[in-house]
Amino acid sequence: MAAFTIKSSFKLNSGYELPLLGFGIYQTPPAETERIVALAFAAGYRHIDSAAAYQNEAGAGAAIRKSSIPRSEIFFTSKVPSSAISYKGAAEQVDRTLRESGLDYIDLMLLHAPFGGSENRKGAWRALVEAVEAGKVRSIGVSNYGVHHLDELAQHIKELEEERGGPGKGGVLSVGQWEIHPWLARSDIVAWCAKHNVAVEAYSPLVRGERWGEAVLAALAKKHGVTEAQVLVRWSLQKGHIPLPKSVTPSRIEANANVYGFSLTDAEVAELETKEYKPVCWDPTVSPLNE
Repeated sequence: MAAFTIKSSFKLNSGYELPLLGFGIYQTPPAETERIVALAFAAGYRHIDSAAAYQNEAGAGAAIRKSSIPRSEIFFTSKVPSSAISYKGAAEQVDRTLRESGLDYIDLMLLHAPFGGSENRKGAWRALVEAVEAGKVRSIGVSNYGVHHLDELAQHIKELEEERGGPGKGGVLSVGQWEIHPWLARSDIVAWCAKHNVAVEAYSPLVRGERWGEAVLAALAKKHGVTEAQVLVRWSLQKGHIPLPKSVTPSRIEANANVYGFSLTDAEVAELETKEYKPVCWDPTVSPLNE
């Protein structure tokens, strides 16, 4: 079993390093984001996951700019909103995120959902590819894509290579982000990503607290002398994912980053995982290709 530390990272297909533990800021109030992200930095996080739809890119960017941590050691993610999945929409969003955050570059830009239809998805991807080429973005990826959307993206990349001048011109898929936890393991998507060396980021790894007290989870927390949230973060890490726990409570921000003093056995990891398919968030992975 891998010996993780808070500095552990995943080598992306783009060549950049992605910290294995992220800090999510979904629903973090814009006026509070700068303070909350600063607390996350103090707790050891170096990976901040935002999105245009969260309306808190400015606060995250301010915390990054004001931090004494070198910019090169911080990984900042944002996302093109569902309403902007098109060539023009994605290109404009990259520039808007740079303005909002005040940063010189975006470490990772994702397409937030597989909406807009095939041509718009291809166009939005092309806009991200061009943003990488322009130095505005370092790595690109997708969020909430089903396997059928991922297969389509692989085809779009091949088409763009032919249209734009050869290998590499279609872009490099580095990261995918999904709701993943023991009650929504998404083994088909995870297998696709493993085959293509795509990093799997897990949002809502704490299941929004809706599973606190479940027998196996509670027993593991008691056995290891940790919180149930810490068990879930550790489960995600040991499954090979990049968990993105979120909180605005200082003690929980710290605790969720303090998951390196214990480990789950392989049997415990397997025992905690279920065969359920129970999202607690939206689930665009099941949307048809023509949506």
